[in-house]
Amino acid sequence: MRTHTFFKVAALAGVIALSGCASKVAEPTQYSGFLKDYSNLQETTSATGKPTLRWVDPNYNPKNYDSIVYNPVVYYPTPKPSTQIGQKALDDIRNYTDQQIKQAVSQHKKIVATPGPRSLIFRGAITAVDSSNEGLQFYEVVPIALVVAGTQMATGHRTMDTHLFFEGELIDAATNKPVVKVVRKGEGKDLNNENTPMTLQTLKKTIDDMAVDAVKFDPAMK
Repeated sequence: MRTHTFFKVAALAGVIALSGCASKVAEPTQYSGFLKDYSNLQETTSATGKPTLRWVDPNYNPKNYDSIVYNPVVYYPTPKPSTQIGQKALDDIRNYTDQQIKQAVSQHKKIVATPGPRSLIFRGAITAVDSSNEGLQFYEVVPIALVVAGTQMATGHRTMDTHLFFEGELIDAATNKPVVKVVRKGEGKDLNNENTPMTLQTLKKTIDDMAVDAVKFDPAMK
């Protein structure tokens, strides 16, 4: 049985798949629209070995910049809490992601409030996706792009996969054109069943991994 479910909602994206079937990177149907152009993204491996979609302007040289204007991480678009993931969890996940990414960015360049001629602008979002899955049933579709499902067990409970999707870019403040773009799909902890709430701890490791890769990012690794 083929089940097609399309989501145009915000924040977290839990893409459910049987073991080994799910793509390790976001599919084109899962792009949120936060970035203006996805056509030049290429699959690569991050510094910590995670599969990532990335594009780096061939002419990008970090030595040409001395500061970064940091825009806080947002949900795109605005999420709504659900019984599986409440407002506190949404706030905790966004706040922690923002904290970790800002700290990572600050290790590359000085963070400033106003762009100058040698500034980069950072913008990033936890995003929603469109998803199409084969041979699976969904337990719940929440309007913040957390989708929980999995193999039906004899007990009637489901083991639920969780994922965090993130899109970000660095923009040249002088030209207003992107020089780096990233789309990241990270896998969180499994939820035991449909009664298990999602918390920051469910996704903390994938957020930490993303921040480590941001610190270790080398534009020469294109």
